[in-house]
Amino acid sequence: METTVRVQASFRLRTELMERLKICAKASNRSLNNFVENVLLDAMFREPNETTKAAIAEAMNDKHKTTYDNVDELMSELMK
Repeated sequence: METTVRVQASFRLRTELMERLKICAKASNRSLNNFVENVLLDAMFREPNETTKAAIAEAMNDKHKTTYDNVDELMSELMK
């Protein structure tokens, strides 16, 4: 069994952020430490799949970029 070595760290966070983290940790039945560690791991090491990579490349290429004058025009285009 591999042992995970952890280091103690200290951060200053906004009060609202800390409260939200506590609420989310409790809602997922996890300790605050475990919840924050998993959120950070996900943010740092999550690799997008091929479909997501293709969508990102397409969005950055702007080949389908269109502007709309109003929401109705956008919704009409989306419903096609």
